[in-house]
This record gives sequence, C-alpha cells and structure tokens, in this order.
Amino acid sequence: MMNVVLLEPEMPANTGNIGRTCVATGTRLHLIEPMGFKINDKTVKRAGLDYWKDLDVTIYDDFNDFLARNPEAEGKLYMLTTKAKHCYSDVSYPEDCYLMFGKESAGIPEEILLEYEPWCVRIPMIGDIRSLNLSNSVSIALYEALRQHGFSQMNLEGDLHRLHWKE
Repeated sequence: MMNVVLLEPEMPANTGNIGRTCVATGTRLHLIEPMGFKINDKTVKRAGLDYWKDLDVTIYDDFNDFLARNPEAEGKLYMLTTKAKHCYSDVSYPEDCYLMFGKESAGIPEEILLEYEPWCVRIPMIGDIRSLNLSNSVSIALYEALRQHGFSQMNLEGDLHRLHWKE
C-alpha cells in the first residue's frame, strides 16, 4: 500500500482533495501536526466529498512521532521538494513507499531534507515558480509510483452511464 505524508498541512481544501485521491487509489494518508485547521473543518470534508469516511488516515504529534510509529518507512520515505537535485520520475518506488510533502508555505524543513538527501526528489517546473499546488503535486507523484506497479488493484477501464461503448 502506498502512503502519502503531509507535514504540517495548512489548507483544509488541499487536504480534503488529497484525502479523496488517497481513497480513490487505496493509499494511506498520514497527517503530521501542527495543522493549520481542525480535521473536522467543513472545508476538508467538502473537498473530500463523501469519501472522507472511507479514508485510512493517521494523525501524528510531530515528525518524530511519525518516524517512531512507522519504522518500516526507513529507506522508503521520499521527500518531494523543489530543492531536490533529482526528478521524481527517475525513482523506482517500492510498492509500500511513503511520499512526503511539506506545508504549502514553506515545504519540508531543510534540516529534514539534509537527513534524507538520497530520497529527495522534485517535480520539474519552468522558471522561478515557487511550487505547484499541493494536491496537484501529490497526484503527480502518487500516480507515477502507482504506474510503476501497474496500477495494482485499480480499475483500468470505465463504462458509460447511459450508453454503451462500441465493440
């Protein structure tokens, strides 16, 4: 199972969108305090729609609490940051990896990045753009990791609601 880790998320709508993506992909969501909102915030629930009740989510007091409760993350914790030297698509992600994203305003603290330098990756961008939207970044990286494993257990075909595809 894939894991998405949000370090000190600030925007409830982004977190709700990410939760919805996690439900759609069978991914576990890890939220590390402090957060810029209450988890029961109606904006979180609205963005997550009625999927929020199906979300596998755990909340941690801080980064050290996350590490202590997830020792299996060692060597599989990838830090998504604009400061990285390597591209996210150049990594071979384990099936049970952890993709960590920092808060919207500042990213992952550099002190943490230095400890995890071999696992720091970036999503390419043009020019001086500071960052992509957090929920978009999560989707980009998560779907790359899922693609590498053949979208295991995911629906690869869809059906029309009222009509039928031609054979």
